Amino acid sequence: MAEPSTPTPARTVKCPQCGTPVPWIAASRWRPFCSERCKTLGLGAWASEAYRVPVVENDDEPDATDDESARNER
Repeated sequence: MAEPSTPTPARTVKCPQCGTPVPWIAASRWRPFCSERCKTLGLGAWASEAYRVPVVENDDEPDATDDESARNER
């Protein structure tokens, strides 16, 4: 006979906008955000390009344009 399973506690994540704990369950309508307000603020930040991935250029690697100019000189 199988033992009754114990319910596992819901995973909790922090709202990316304000940091409020949000349970990761279907009833959390705005997850991972805590509210519609935080969701709207987050979407607005993406739309205005407030979030950007920094680009680090490596000077040790030749650019594609450097390779093409070297081929053209030959």
